[in-house]
Amino acid sequence: MVKRDYYEVLGLQRNASEGEIKKAYRQMAMKYHPDRNPDNKGAEEKVKEAAEAYEVLSDSQKRVTYDQFGHDGLRGTFSQGGFQWSDFTHFGDFEDILGDLFGGSFFGDIFGGRRTSARRRRGPQRGADLQVRLKLTLEEITRGVEKKIKLTQLQTCSACHGTGAKSSDHVKTCPACHGSGELRQVSRSLLGQFVNVSTCRTCGGEGQVVDQPCPTCSGQGRVRGTTTITVKVPAGVASGNYIPIRGQGNAGPRGGPAGDVIVFIEEKEHPDFERHGDDIIFHKAISIPQAILGDDVEIPTLTGKVRMHIPPGTQSGKVFRLKGKGIPHLHGYGHGDQLVKIYVWIPTKLSSQEKKLFQDMADREGLHPPKSARGLFGKMKEVFGV
Repeated sequence: MVKRDYYEVLGLQRNASEGEIKKAYRQMAMKYHPDRNPDNKGAEEKVKEAAEAYEVLSDSQKRVTYDQFGHDGLRGTFSQGGFQWSDFTHFGDFEDILGDLFGGSFFGDIFGGRRTSARRRRGPQRGADLQVRLKLTLEEITRGVEKKIKLTQLQTCSACHGTGAKSSDHVKTCPACHGSGELRQVSRSLLGQFVNVSTCRTCGGEGQVVDQPCPTCSGQGRVRGTTTITVKVPAGVASGNYIPIRGQGNAGPRGGPAGDVIVFIEEKEHPDFERHGDDIIFHKAISIPQAILGDDVEIPTLTGKVRMHIPPGTQSGKVFRLKGKGIPHLHGYGHGDQLVKIYVWIPTKLSSQEKKLFQDMADREGLHPPKSARGLFGKMKEVFGV
């Protein structure tokens, strides 16, 4: 299919200005928008054709190439198979033209997705995010908790409402870029004309300057202040999880929207429990008589104390499981378990009476490990070379 001349598509002369190109494209996009042409099957193609023409003619370097070499000079510029919406590098301009009229769904419906603009869009900039760390105990993590955090942040100046000017009369169009926020420098060489586009240093790309700054914020539009936010922490979080608090970060410059507060979770080390995922481990020491005869012992958990039975003959290293006594599952129902690991405590100091008691038991066959256990230990020594 032979492509039409891009100037013809937009109804322009070859010496058309940037503003005329944008205006012509806006008119074409509004005229052939599918919502206004429900029975016109060619409307979608008209919009695509206009978008392709605008993509080239609104880009100074592509326009120079096209003026010199026509469509052949742009081979390789667009994706294989022709112009695609993903090739459109001026999405910010397109959104400025049509976004308020038709909404964002139009772009995805026609062009199969959208791409972030390669050019910085003018307008209020978003403020920076703030990061804070919140240390919690395992008990707090188990039940969920609500915490108040005091923040120091940049806030919109109440005197100038973020403009940075003493009054609205002192906000002027930038004399260097005439409100465009960009400076264009044209140079010529044997290869043709080249246009270098850079952010205006006078206004920082905002297109406006302040001739009399606000005395409260010294023209910054923001002042440093403190605030207190409330963070609701769900049960089951872990170190490394984070909670975003939208719109509570630093205010943006020149009245821009505030950034977010990112709350990173940290666990405090617990004196009694070790966490492994949603399970917790508790080490319980028992005496030799308890291990031999069995006993009912008191075990602390994250939600209170419980009684647990130690059966007779319990060996050191035995692990018992208390179902549902661990950490709640963050993204589901139920809880992890509490694992109770037993170790038999061996006294290091004995009275003479206690020594005699153990000496009396030393020769009793029932208090010695069975021969099978000794044989197993010997085989392990052969395998592991110990």
